[in-house]
Amino acid sequence: MSDIDDSKMPLLDHLIELRSRLLWSFLALAIAFGISIYFARQIFGFLVQPLLASGQNKLIYTAIFEAFFVEIKVAFFAATFFSFPVFATQLWRFVAPGLYAKEKRAFLPFLLATPVLFTIGAAMAYYMAIPVALNYLLGFGGNVGGVEQQALPGVDNYLNFVMKFIFGFGISFLLPVLLMLLEKAGIITLAQLKGGRRYAIVGAFAIAAVLTPPDVVSQLLLAIPLCILYELAIIAIWLTHRGQTKTAPEISETVAE
Repeated sequence: MSDIDDSKMPLLDHLIELRSRLLWSFLALAIAFGISIYFARQIFGFLVQPLLASGQNKLIYTAIFEAFFVEIKVAFFAATFFSFPVFATQLWRFVAPGLYAKEKRAFLPFLLATPVLFTIGAAMAYYMAIPVALNYLLGFGGNVGGVEQQALPGVDNYLNFVMKFIFGFGISFLLPVLLMLLEKAGIITLAQLKGGRRYAIVGAFAIAAVLTPPDVVSQLLLAIPLCILYELAIIAIWLTHRGQTKTAPEISETVAE
């Protein structure tokens, strides 16, 4: 019991502490939003680069307030992304005092890996998935039965398209963290994960169908990495078990001596 904080807090103190953590988190979000709204056009300019690379150089808006609300959404999107480290830190500072040292060592790597994996997923969406999807979807333009079919995406439509990809890929890339946490908590086992591959594949395509635009190419771009991440999680859990198995005899020998 020496590796955990022995002090006991009444419920009211816990609620006050939670309120303090939430206030710091939302303050960080508000500050990030204020900065992001100032640079909203530059951020949106970065987001439209895949569209420019696909040969489309025009975005339209048909509602008077559409462009304004797009900048608000861009600012909130960026603020959420950049303030996440503060949210994670406040969550850790709220939870950590109630954890044993061993639990802290087990939980902290997952907390640190979360923004890294989310960023990798978001980068894959921006640099790989979105350009491929745009080239495919914009390829439907041209002459159709004597009528010229031309893509004229709206600013809000395009922003929703990009955000769906970035958040979809970012959240999906957290799958290994989720599976490893569930396994450490004893909710699932390595044997269950190995035996559930066929269901995982079906689930990956179901998730891709929800988180990506309704075309086969976009869904494949997310479903295939999800299947790979599922296998990587199994390998990571297996390596963890193998390391624990090797460590156990060494500990037993040390105790015996």
